[in-house]
Amino acid sequence: MNRDRRVDFIVVGAQKAGTTALFDFLSDDPALALSDVKEVHFFDDETQDWSAPDYDAYHAHFGERDGLRGEATPIYAYWPNALERIRAYNPDARLILMLRDPVQRAWSHWRMEYSRGVETHPFAWCIREGRQRLFDAEPWGAHREFSYVERGFYGEQVERLLTLFARKQLLVLRAEDLRADPNPSLAAVREFLGAPQRPPIPAREVHVGREMDYGSDLATSDIEHLRRVYARDAERLGDLTGVRFG
Repeated sequence: MNRDRRVDFIVVGAQKAGTTALFDFLSDDPALALSDVKEVHFFDDETQDWSAPDYDAYHAHFGERDGLRGEATPIYAYWPNALERIRAYNPDARLILMLRDPVQRAWSHWRMEYSRGVETHPFAWCIREGRQRLFDAEPWGAHREFSYVERGFYGEQVERLLTLFARKQLLVLRAEDLRADPNPSLAAVREFLGAPQRPPIPAREVHVGREMDYGSDLATSDIEHLRRVYARDAERLGDLTGVRFG
């Protein structure tokens, strides 16, 4: 592998937490050379021979453009071994973690899968009994579609990440802040990456969920249940990053 070609930064999470919007905003920056697709899904690819991964296939997504190379695949922070594979590839990589209130993230995730026809069960069942489905998944305990609750354990993900990368290599942002006004978040990203600052831009809606009858609502009982589920992890996240939800 030509080490000069290594990807410089990766948005590693979280799904349904503004990563599409961030990628869209960063795509306008001439100092950055982003991948040709938003989600490359390289480091979560279980068909790769991870004893000798094909980094040329990964690099093919970036062409020959000048600038800091970056991509956004928000499953990486959650997926088993993805962060370890990133470290083996580039131990100096800068990682960006977009977070959203985990209750709202789970609800948005469920709505997406339900609208796609992947999910047929109501949200209330999915975040309770439905979590058992992950024990039948491969890899064990992880699932790309049904991980509504599990992807929201941010504290656990950050703790794992910080065993692999230095704290200075991680930037944590909130989806709520990016949506309200993208400029402070974008300025933080450019400072983090050492890229030149750019003039302010207006806020814009990048990806809006599909409007349809979901046959289920986010009930108060569901919110309270998830707050209890996330309570200890939320404390861990706050201690590690200062970011708190709920």
